Amino acid sequence: MADLYQQLSEELDRIDHQGQLRSLVSVTHHDRGEIEIDGRRYLNLAGNDYLGLAANRGMVAGFYKKQTDQNLLECYGLGSTASRLMTGNTGPYGRLEEQLRTMYSTEAALVFNSGYHLNIGILPALAGKQDLILADKLCHASLIDGMRLSLARLIRYPHLDYEAIERLFSRHRENYRQIFIVTESVFSMDGDTADLKELVRIKDRWQAVLYVDDAHGVGIRGATGCGLAEEMGVLDRIEILTGTFGKAFGGQGAFVVGTRVLIDYLLNTARSQIFTTGLPPVSVHWLCTILKQIPQMQTERTRVAELADRFRWALQEEGLRTHGSSNIVPVLIGDAAATVTAAERICAAGYWVKAVRPPTVPAGTSRLRLSLNAAMEWEQLAPLPGIIKASLI
Repeated sequence: MADLYQQLSEELDRIDHQGQLRSLVSVTHHDRGEIEIDGRRYLNLAGNDYLGLAANRGMVAGFYKKQTDQNLLECYGLGSTASRLMTGNTGPYGRLEEQLRTMYSTEAALVFNSGYHLNIGILPALAGKQDLILADKLCHASLIDGMRLSLARLIRYPHLDYEAIERLFSRHRENYRQIFIVTESVFSMDGDTADLKELVRIKDRWQAVLYVDDAHGVGIRGATGCGLAEEMGVLDRIEILTGTFGKAFGGQGAFVVGTRVLIDYLLNTARSQIFTTGLPPVSVHWLCTILKQIPQMQTERTRVAELADRFRWALQEEGLRTHGSSNIVPVLIGDAAATVTAAERICAAGYWVKAVRPPTVPAGTSRLRLSLNAAMEWEQLAPLPGIIKASLI
């Protein structure tokens, strides 16, 4: 029998040799999109705090100033004590789900502990052996894990290839009870967007179910922050619409909105909802506070979009490979080791940038993933395209 620890050590050596070894660093967050690591300040381009809310000192201070002896445990408690179906469904949960229901003009909403919990819970609950899942090839790992946990057959179509989806429906529709089309709205590693109008048209034509993970769209896209589905005018035509609080909302958790029957069914069948301790009251109460602000933050949404457009243009002027149409701006390099080296050089210049490598992205497509947020100024970003170009020499 092989020694377990020797086996793991050899595997870690292999990962390191491929330029894919990861480690944790301790981070302190500051204003203006900056972080501090080992006593040094960096502009944080590796985070997802798209509206700058998680590190908004004034909002956080104002949140805690409303703490009193009367609401201490109900709203600021640090533990929910149990799963939501036991005694963990504290008061802020009901308020948050009602706010989501109103914001999205839907029948009901359900909050999960994280985007990962949500995506590994929904499809296993809904999709069975008689069903088929058609998923964009670049869907997030949490969606892929959820598909693997379901009993449905899975076919992954080429990224944003809607003609391929039509061909798959022509070939398979009559053989399955239900077909689920699964996609992200804004793709997390490429910064490009799905054509949700076209996907709605396809699912309507073939009587299918559309599942849109709007994690990188909610808060930052749409006139009131309801995401890419709102921006594209299809908010009420998507059967399963999900989002996360861990990005533009500056908090913790995730949610799904939809019909009352869908939400009730998931509450009773989604194992990642049923068998986990609820979020702390303080986390859910923070989200109730933030959700009231999101619809009024169109100035911040516009600001981020303009920063991203200007930054993407500056990268292209330096001859760097980039694409997308969101505040997620990738710089394509290709080789994993070269990407790691470039990230280290850029960090040395005061910009916290991480190399994204396989298995997060396909082999040969390693990149720098640059995430812009509303707390940043153009003057902070302006030198970066030149620094990135110099890091590749």
